[in-house]
Amino acid sequence: MSEPALRSATHDDLDWIAEREEEIFGPRAWSRSLIGEDFERAFLRSYRIVEVDGERIGYAVFGFDGDAFTLMNIAVLPEWRRKGVGAMIVDAFLDDARDLRVSEAWLEVGADNAEAIDLYRRHGFAEVRVRPRYYQPGDIDAVVMRRPMTGLLE
Repeated sequence: MSEPALRSATHDDLDWIAEREEEIFGPRAWSRSLIGEDFERAFLRSYRIVEVDGERIGYAVFGFDGDAFTLMNIAVLPEWRRKGVGAMIVDAFLDDARDLRVSEAWLEVGADNAEAIDLYRRHGFAEVRVRPRYYQPGDIDAVVMRRPMTGLLE
C-alpha cells in the first residue's frame, strides 16, 4: 500500500465530498449545493483530496476567507484516523501559508472535538476565543485558533 498523497480536487470529487460531509458531520455538514457554489467561486481557496492507491480517504478546504488564511474544513474517513492523515493535511495547509508568506494561519473547530484541538495545538495553534453556540444544530461552541507564521518564512 502506498502512502497517502494530496491532490487538488476536481468537479468529479464534489459528490464524494458531499457524501462524506453528511456521513462525518451529520446535521452540521456543508450541503452539496454549498460545496458546489464554493468550489466554483472560491478562486482564493484550495479544495484538496487525500488518496491512497487511487482511493479517496479524506479532504480539506483552505485558503483565504476575507484577508485571513484559514483551514475551513477537514475530514478523514474513520478507518484512516490516527494514522497521520490529519497531520499531513495540516502540514500542507501550513506549507501553503508559508509559500504565500501570510503572517497568520487561522481555523475554528468544535469545542467538542478534543482530538482535532490536540492535533492543531501540536502544530503550533493556540486558542484565541470561543464563539458560543456557533455550530448548529447542537449549540456547539467553536474554538477559534491562530498560529503566527512570522519568523517561519525562511
